[in-house]
Parts: sequence; structure tokens; C-alpha cells
Amino acid sequence: MRPGDRTVALASVVGGFLLGFLDFCSIKWLPFPIAELGNSIATWAVAAFFFGYWVRSGRLRSALGAAVLLVVAVPSYYLAALLQGDDLAVLWAPSSLVWMLFGVLAGVVFGTGGTWARGAGWRQVVGIAMPAAVFFEEAARFAGKATDPDYPAGAWWNVAIDLALGLLIVALTGGSLRRRALAVAVAVPLAAAILVSFAVAGAAVSSA
Repeated sequence: MRPGDRTVALASVVGGFLLGFLDFCSIKWLPFPIAELGNSIATWAVAAFFFGYWVRSGRLRSALGAAVLLVVAVPSYYLAALLQGDDLAVLWAPSSLVWMLFGVLAGVVFGTGGTWARGAGWRQVVGIAMPAAVFFEEAARFAGKATDPDYPAGAWWNVAIDLALGLLIVALTGGSLRRRALAVAVAVPLAAAILVSFAVAGAAVSSA
């Protein structure tokens, strides 16, 4: 059943608050390697995807709602950080504004992807592939860290978790075996594109 506009608006705000707050709590209190999911860009992107998937139709509603979800999650995350004595000024720090900007971008892209996954044709395949791609990209970054002798041991667990979650989402949303296989095939180059995009964005932020 397609949720109404008021329900979508309310869910984006409440969901964003819960996402940010619970994300911080998971980092703080869950054991490794599960806690790394709280410190994961992929987790937030997939939250936006499932928001769009829940909205079902109306790409503008999905994109805007998912963007609000992630933007609200940023101050909610830092509000939760006040529990450990962080300064309230972190709420309006430049880094928070940067994360909100990324939240808008990720919300629009992955919220739209969630709606596409409910559709048909090539858009459906790409939509289903998107959450897998972001988890595959994160798995690739963890694999790079796992081979670094200066990085703490255990990163291969994160690789396995990310790959498993990516495949699980495809299995849950893909429908037919053919569509699932196509989605996984599309997810691999998408993951590579995301990896390059993050590298470029990181370099730009570092040089700013």
C-alpha cells in the first residue's frame, strides 16, 4: 500500500532521528565487528534506499523524503554524542554541514533507487543493485585495510559482513533469479564507480 504524503513526511523526520541516535549507540555499545555498521556510510545509504522502497512510487517523494531522513540523522547522531560529553557546538560545526550535504546527495540518489527497485526494466535492475554496490564498495575498502599491517586485525570480518549484506538485499528485493544475477553483475561496476567517487571527494575535502 502506497503511504500518504503526511506519513512519508513524518516517517522521514522520525526515521532520521532514530537512525542518527541508534547509529551512535551501536558504535558505542555493540561489539566489533557489528559496531562498524554504525560507522558505515553504506548503512545510511541503504537506509535511504529502503525508505524509497517503502514509499513505493513517486520519485520526488522518495528522493526528498530520503534526503530529509539523512539530513535529520546528522544532528541526531551528534545529539546522541552529547551522552559522552561532546560539545553542543558540534551540531553546527562545518563537518556536520558537510555530512548534511552528503546526506542530501545520498538521499536523493538512493531514495530514487529504492523506488526504481519497485519498477520494471533496466531501472529496476539498477535500483536493486545500488544497495549491494555500496556494501561491495565498503567491503573493498575494508579489504584494503585488512592487508595493511598497521591496521587492527579483524577487517576481514567486515569484508564478509558487507558482502553478505549486499547479497542478502539483492536476494530480498530482486525477485527472479535472473533479475538477482543481473543486479549483482551491475553492482560490481557501480561499486567501482562509488569507490572512485569517494576517493575524489576525499581528496577534494582534504585539499579544501
